[in-house]
Amino acid sequence: MNAVEIHGGALDAMRRHFPDAPLPWVDLSTGINPWPWPARESHFEGLRRLPAQEDFARCAAAMAAAFGAPERAVLAAPGSELLIRLLPAVLAPRRVAILAPSYGDHARAWRAAGREVVETPDPLAEANSADAVVICNPNNPDGRRFPPDEIEAAHRRLSQRGGWLVIDEAFADLEPGLSRAQQGGSGHLLVLRSIGKFYGLAGLRFGALLGPLQVLERMRALLGVWSVSTPALAIAAAAYSDRAWQTATRSRLARARRHLDELLRQRQCRVLGGTDLFRYVEVADARGLWQQLARKGIYVRRFPWSPRRLRIGLPANPEEARRLKEALSP
Repeated sequence: MNAVEIHGGALDAMRRHFPDAPLPWVDLSTGINPWPWPARESHFEGLRRLPAQEDFARCAAAMAAAFGAPERAVLAAPGSELLIRLLPAVLAPRRVAILAPSYGDHARAWRAAGREVVETPDPLAEANSADAVVICNPNNPDGRRFPPDEIEAAHRRLSQRGGWLVIDEAFADLEPGLSRAQQGGSGHLLVLRSIGKFYGLAGLRFGALLGPLQVLERMRALLGVWSVSTPALAIAAAAYSDRAWQTATRSRLARARRHLDELLRQRQCRVLGGTDLFRYVEVADARGLWQQLARKGIYVRRFPWSPRRLRIGLPANPEEARRLKEALSP
C-alpha cells in the first residue's frame, strides 16, 4: 500500500505517478477546509522562545471554552495523529473494536501494538465484550453520525466493565452538537480533537486529547515538556477563541457543500454521505475515475477496499470547480 492509498494529501507522489497532468494540481483528497483560519504574523513571534506553561494554559482555556469542556480535561498535543499512535502506550485493552470503514490509522496503531482488533460497522454493540471501542464522529470517510444516546449507552456499559470509549472528533467542529467533549474528564472516555480539518491548519500539526487526569498525565510524559511549538499554541488559542469566524465558516462550508453536491449529481456521482468538508460518493469504477481525474490534475481520495467509492473535498474557487466538472465528464 503506497502513500496515496494510505492518506490523501500526497501531492508529491501524485506528481511522480502522473507527470503529464496539467498544473497546478487541484487537491481534493484531504477534507481540509480550503479557506483556513487567517493566522497573523504576530502569532509567529514566539519562534524565538520555548513554549511556557502559560502558553499551554492559555491554549487549553481557549479549547475548553470552544468545546464546552472542563479546562483540566484538555491536553494540547502536536496533532491527533500522534495521539492515535501513542494511545496503546497509555491504555492496556486486549481487544479493541473499531468502526469500519473509518480512519485507518486507528486500526493500524492498535495492531502495531499487538492488540486484538475487531473492525466492525457496529462497534458500539461490542461494548459488552471489547476492552475498548473506537469511533469517529462524524466518521471519515462516509460521514456517519452516532447519536448521543447510543454513545452514552455504550460508554456506560464500557465503564461498568473497566473498558474505554475513544471518540475521534476530527470533524466535530462542523457539528458541535455531536461532540462529547463537554464530558471530557469523565472516567473511561477519551476524545481526540484536531485543528487541521475545520480550521484548515493541517500543517500546524496541532490537536488535543480530552480525558481523565491520570491518562493525560501518562500521555504528557510521553509527549515531553515542549511538545507543541509556541507559535502553534498562539495560533490555536486565537483560532479557538474566534467565534465569529467559526459561525461564518460553518455557513460558508455548508453552501460550498451544496454546490459540490449539485456538481457531482450532474456528473453521475451518487452522493452517499460525508460532511460539509467532503463528500462520499459511489461511482461505477472508482479506480478508473480516480485515474481519469488524476490525469487531468485532480486529486481525490480512493480506497483499496472499495471498487466503487471515492471521497471528494471542496473546490477552493470557481476555477477548481470548473476543472473538476470538466474532468468528471466522460
